[in-house]
Amino acid sequence: AMLWLRPPLMAPAQEGRRLIDSIGWAAILPQMLAALGAVFALAGVGDIIGGVARGVIPEGNVFLAVVVFAAGMALFTMIMGNAFAAFPVMATAIGIPLLIETHGGNPAVIGAVGMLAGFCGTLLTPMAANFNIVPAALLELKDQNGVIRQQVGTAVPLWAVNVLIIYVGAFWLWN
Repeated sequence: AMLWLRPPLMAPAQEGRRLIDSIGWAAILPQMLAALGAVFALAGVGDIIGGVARGVIPEGNVFLAVVVFAAGMALFTMIMGNAFAAFPVMATAIGIPLLIETHGGNPAVIGAVGMLAGFCGTLLTPMAANFNIVPAALLELKDQNGVIRQQVGTAVPLWAVNVLIIYVGAFWLWN
């Protein structure tokens, strides 16, 4: 691309700096939220949730384990405001010990689609202020939860499809 377009030699560095300047603090938000999730996981929240989950899920029921994992990702994301924070906790609780180690699921599918299941929770919570509250304020909507109400029709079916993708992709197609 550099040979074809022939930009000035420093153009990529200048444009990269300009982009980071325009994004600002939000550029490091995912890393900060992941660190918050790691703190919760190290504090034992994942172990507590995993203990409760193992008490509820009948042994050998892979589908229910997938449902609980995906529901936990969405619900914990709704509490934390972002799936980056929920992932370390739910991976420690259910993803790694039950889905990957016990049932032999594909870690790539469980991790990637598990994050997407968590992002379905982002669409449903005012805790994800940058996605749901700020747009309502900028658009001067009378209903502050109007953005969230519009996203329910996407988030819920997408979450259900994510459950099926994890179950089929990580267990049926993997084995």
